[in-house]
Amino acid sequence: MGPIANIRLMLRITRAASIARRYFVVNGFDGALTMLGLNMGFYVSRMQDIQTAITACLGTAIALAMSGLSSAYVSEAAEKRRELASLERAMMTSLSESTHARAARIVPWLIAGVNGFAPFFMALVIILPLWFAHWGIALPMDPFVASIAVSFVVIFMLGVFLGRVSGISWFFSGLKTLAVAALTALLIWSFRI
Repeated sequence: MGPIANIRLMLRITRAASIARRYFVVNGFDGALTMLGLNMGFYVSRMQDIQTAITACLGTAIALAMSGLSSAYVSEAAEKRRELASLERAMMTSLSESTHARAARIVPWLIAGVNGFAPFFMALVIILPLWFAHWGIALPMDPFVASIAVSFVVIFMLGVFLGRVSGISWFFSGLKTLAVAALTALLIWSFRI
């Protein structure tokens, strides 16, 4: 059995695919909304230093990734060990050399990777306009406005993904997540000093 088929098997026997999907959306949404908040803050405070903004966004993205990796690994490893122990008790035998045991060891790392990668990836996509401005690539709008616009697109697409997964209207689902982004931006705009 190849490595991809082996991973699919482990995800299936642990029923972890839906958990990984949820973590991807939840932490991806956190990453996108956090970047929206940072860029709105930079924009309303009339920040001009692109390098400082990039550094702040990258620092935040790394912190979100590390938080996602560590929190998901700790919680999922504990859950998978508990599930394996329960299965061993039910079968009255050790499963230490089984696929179930391998899955209990490997699946928490897979889920942690998804949980950490999602916000980091979303952040990198959202701050692309800042990188472009830093590299001297002309943009048709202010780089912070462009990053804010990319945030809205990413957040809408996460809603579309959720709509497709749940079998409801992808457009309506995208609009719901977009409404959260718009409310966030409006609150930041309202509390500017």
